Amino acid sequence: MAMTGLMLHCGASQVPFEQVEQSHTPDSTDTWTPVPHSRLVTEVRSHLDRANITVKEESHALTHDGGRYFGLFRLGQEGANEYGSVMGVRNSHDKRFPASLVFGANVFVCDNLSFMGEVKLSRKHTRHILRDLPSVVSRTLGKLADHWNFQEKRFDAYKNRELSNMEANDLIIRGMLSGACTKTHVMDIVHQWRTPNHEEFKSRNAWSMFNAFTEVLKGNLNALPKRTEALHGLMDGQCGIAPQQELSLAS
Repeated sequence: MAMTGLMLHCGASQVPFEQVEQSHTPDSTDTWTPVPHSRLVTEVRSHLDRANITVKEESHALTHDGGRYFGLFRLGQEGANEYGSVMGVRNSHDKRFPASLVFGANVFVCDNLSFMGEVKLSRKHTRHILRDLPSVVSRTLGKLADHWNFQEKRFDAYKNRELSNMEANDLIIRGMLSGACTKTHVMDIVHQWRTPNHEEFKSRNAWSMFNAFTEVLKGNLNALPKRTEALHGLMDGQCGIAPQQELSLAS
């Protein structure tokens, strides 16, 4: 089933997976081996299946030349029935970025997305990447349980941390300075804090502030992981959450 409302990097269009399978993969060189987009997706699906993790919905997108791929998967893991777990997958054949996975959450009531740190499956597409891809994906997905446990504790802490309007205003400015948003987002985030689109976020706490940000940040799936990673750092500091070594997922 395709995820509705998938918003992607400018220049990419949502496509059926059959089109991803048909996309052209450039020839390898002595120092670079491109990973076929469909090979990456198939490898991820295979390891999720072995771990008995259900893919409930998925969507795929390609740039017009097929050189860059973006995918979003809603996984069968839920927390308190308010949010589900998602995984983003991206790959490129133009050497702009390596194959990578990013894990996060989808808040059901508003379809807001947020992500934790991105995991690069290879710093560059070296000659052995196709040989090593199954083991690298397996090790990465093997850390999902730790990720989900931390995510649940994190969101509980956000809900339990009340915020004054003065604290909220300070967080929005600090969010802009930290890269969680741009200055053009600021007034929209203020509006979402003061008059949220959803009743569920009228409580004056860090969870409502977090969703004020993510409501406004909807749009560019390519930029969203970095922005929401910065947002998590900001909110974790406000709520007294010790940072998790999330990027150790790649080890």
